[in-house]
Amino acid sequence: MKHGGNVWGDGDPARWLDFSANLRPEGTPEWVMQTMLRALRDVRYYPDRATKQARRGLAEWLHVPEKCVLPTAGGASAIDLILSRRKGTVHVFPVTFGEYAERAAVHQRLCRPWQGGCIEGDTVMLRNPNHPTGRCLSREEMLGIFQQTVSQGGELVADEAFIDFCPENSVRQEVQAGLSVVGSLIKTLCIPGVRLGYVCAEPEVIRELEKRALPWSLSTLASAIAAELPEHREEIRADLLKNNARRKQLTSLLEGLQADVWPSESNFLLVDFGRDMCRTAEWLKTQGILVRTCGSFGLPDRFVRLAVKTEEENSRLAEALRKGMEQDYAR
Repeated sequence: MKHGGNVWGDGDPARWLDFSANLRPEGTPEWVMQTMLRALRDVRYYPDRATKQARRGLAEWLHVPEKCVLPTAGGASAIDLILSRRKGTVHVFPVTFGEYAERAAVHQRLCRPWQGGCIEGDTVMLRNPNHPTGRCLSREEMLGIFQQTVSQGGELVADEAFIDFCPENSVRQEVQAGLSVVGSLIKTLCIPGVRLGYVCAEPEVIRELEKRALPWSLSTLASAIAAELPEHREEIRADLLKNNARRKQLTSLLEGLQADVWPSESNFLLVDFGRDMCRTAEWLKTQGILVRTCGSFGLPDRFVRLAVKTEEENSRLAEALRKGMEQDYAR
């Protein structure tokens, strides 16, 4: 499975208990649904090409100046834009998100594992927390990597798609020459069908990216959600804290199955079951449960990445995993 969330195979996405996509377990928040309903009256018009309201809302949400923010149609769009700026090698930290290599190739850039060095024109792309491991570097560690990178003539792009789960580690308020941040609200708000992401960078970079961006790429619905973000800060924070408790519960359940669970600060867990999980994953599908094996990350088939969901859903997954592995052992 290259990406999670492949729920359209039989045309009915609601039939799946989807642990392959790490989205808000309760679905889209009510305030987001109401915001989109109100915004529907404006879909007859072209969206604001300058994204003024979205930019203002995102800037306040992120605690950065408006001139340092560019709203985008999801995190993937932000990654594509930022990688379009330079022509040097893209350095990544294995194991990590595969889209970096794919977008680098589109822009005719080489992509290779970072080994601590780069040259003028290169980009070091670092997701924090990382995906699929869930490990998060501290703000000080990130700034240390930035200093090392910029001293060699490269730039650091921090992908903070999951930073809302540990915001104290964000470097978005530190953007400057050679340091940019890309991010997304898709996971936090469970809006994969409404693309909302952003780039935080120094104003000169933002102006350059504005020229590269496709016109009207941010939908009216995404713009309305972005504008409302500051009004719902406490609700979102409560969701994120709830995730921490659920992650601990799921970790305990998986360890009860003798699995090795990697420490995570995000809304997913990387789990080493110590055995090939491909057949178990296929059996889970027959039970209406989707999980993500990690071959697309370059990991052996014994690794599975699991989203954190509600306590009841986590328990259902653990029981299904137990049954599926027992059947596999009996073969």
